[in-house]
Amino acid sequence: MRDAHTPEPGRYDLAVIGAGSAGFSAAITAAEAGARVALIGAGTLGGTCVNVGCVPSKALIRAVESLHHARTAGRFGGIEAGGRIVDWAATVDRKQALVEELRAAKYAGVLPRHEGIHYVEAHARFGEGGRLEVDGVPFAVGKVILATGSRPHVPALPGLDAVGALDSTAALELRALPASMLVMGAGYIGVELAQIFARAGVEVTLVSRRGVLPEAEPEVAAALERYLAEDGIRLVRATGYERAARDGGGVALHLAGGDVLRAERLLLATGRVPNSDGLNLEAAGIAVEANGGIAVDAHMRTANPQVWAAGDVTGRDPFVYMAAYGAKLAARNAVSGETRRYDNRAMPWVVFSDPQAAGVGMSEREARAAGHEVVTSVLPLDAVPRALAARDTRGLVKLVADAGTKRLLGAQILAPEGADSIQTAAMALRAGMTYEELGETIMPYLTTVEALKLAAQTFERDVASLSCCAG
Repeated sequence: MRDAHTPEPGRYDLAVIGAGSAGFSAAITAAEAGARVALIGAGTLGGTCVNVGCVPSKALIRAVESLHHARTAGRFGGIEAGGRIVDWAATVDRKQALVEELRAAKYAGVLPRHEGIHYVEAHARFGEGGRLEVDGVPFAVGKVILATGSRPHVPALPGLDAVGALDSTAALELRALPASMLVMGAGYIGVELAQIFARAGVEVTLVSRRGVLPEAEPEVAAALERYLAEDGIRLVRATGYERAARDGGGVALHLAGGDVLRAERLLLATGRVPNSDGLNLEAAGIAVEANGGIAVDAHMRTANPQVWAAGDVTGRDPFVYMAAYGAKLAARNAVSGETRRYDNRAMPWVVFSDPQAAGVGMSEREARAAGHEVVTSVLPLDAVPRALAARDTRGLVKLVADAGTKRLLGAQILAPEGADSIQTAAMALRAGMTYEELGETIMPYLTTVEALKLAAQTFERDVASLSCCAG
């Protein structure tokens, strides 16, 4: 890894702008294909996921989950347990140590293993005539992949600056827990953060205009809302927001209609914004979508035939694994002349709430909108032996299928171990399986994934009539 101000002489085959997950995926793929790559990044190496997103949030989710397990151990009978936070700063320090360890191992430590990659720590943008510039200096390069990621969205709400509102990054770095918190937004970020702080002892109010996980199946969203309430999280549906203001030592959030919510801190979890501004894309003839994402075709190519884009900066599928996947396609297409197409039809998604929500494929609403005659199966977790043995029947499985062909179209699961089960459904969709075939698949007993088999059988059978392992 060389210094930012000593780029190698000569012409690069490819410049990758952004040194996060998508950028590394693109750079490594291109270098392995024999290309000479300039990986250009500004800020902390590694991007959102390892530094301020996936890794720190999941580390804290697991930490407070241990408190929940201790507090609910009595459900097994004859067991008394408890847990409490004695030093939140120490918990945050342990989380940060993990972040730094993974950043070193998976990013900084990876670069020396690839001779074809030259890391340049600098700011890149397009200049006059659409030529790439690095720190204002023309940068000779053949092709470009844009992978500049995203940042937390800040709504246009009067008073936010005055109240010191937190975004997800700042919330995960708090070293002292507030007594109370308003969380604006109930998508996956809002839900995960609300549950972290509620289980840590903070009085949390989750505020949303569309309810919990609005893109999930309504059965999943409604059930998760109940379970969040059991964690002490208050859900408020707002028709709109008027302003935020200081309220003594705390914050007052004024809602449309005159209601006012008060807490010590306000956390914004209203989504993320693609980092497409600041690149001077117009100079390079690159189009941007309404959500700020860089417009790309199925091959990840922009309107400029020499420029590709991947990851959060495209404004779609905001998951680190999809960023890495899209970047790999972009790199292959850019440097090897391939025509690989982006395919998210069997893309699994996970919300690391407790119980975990996960899905793949089309929801019932999406399947009907696509013209399918739909049949569905909804199986509560109290019909799943694993959940009964664990004394935790929170959740359900919903499968969506085409009525005529019985082919599976989508699946969603809400379960304490749902995240590790959704990949089975993803593989079933990718293989074009019917619900009959999924219902006949051999699955290990007393596992959460068996819920998918039982849900598939429920299309045409009453699972209550089956013995434990009857298939």
